[in-house]
Amino acid sequence: MRQIISTPNAPAAIGTYSQAVRIGDTVYLSGQIALIPETMELAQGEISVRIHQVFKNLSAVCEAAGGSLQDIAKLNIFLTDMSHFATVNEIMAQYFQQPYPARAAVAVKQLPKDTDVEMDGVMVVSSY
Repeated sequence: MRQIISTPNAPAAIGTYSQAVRIGDTVYLSGQIALIPETMELAQGEISVRIHQVFKNLSAVCEAAGGSLQDIAKLNIFLTDMSHFATVNEIMAQYFQQPYPARAAVAVKQLPKDTDVEMDGVMVVSSY
């Protein structure tokens, strides 16, 4: 049985997808970019500002699904410039404690709304 996860505390979907889908104890988190939920505009400034916004958005969806960032088992990070990899690691350490989730970091040519960072993941939570 699929449960659609939706929260106003994260950006509304800008395409044909849900913020997350829960099947049993597993939650599949859709990609989040640095949209500010209230305005649906990209966070401006250094990439660190956008990375923080992405983690805030992911956190809001995790909470709506009954979990937290700590429940993420697999995190995927997409960057348009791998020179920001160290910044992602530094900021990620502010949101996660050990044991860290499994992770991939991939360089891509382009992301939605021409942003420079996107993340998605898989979270495992206990049953309600």
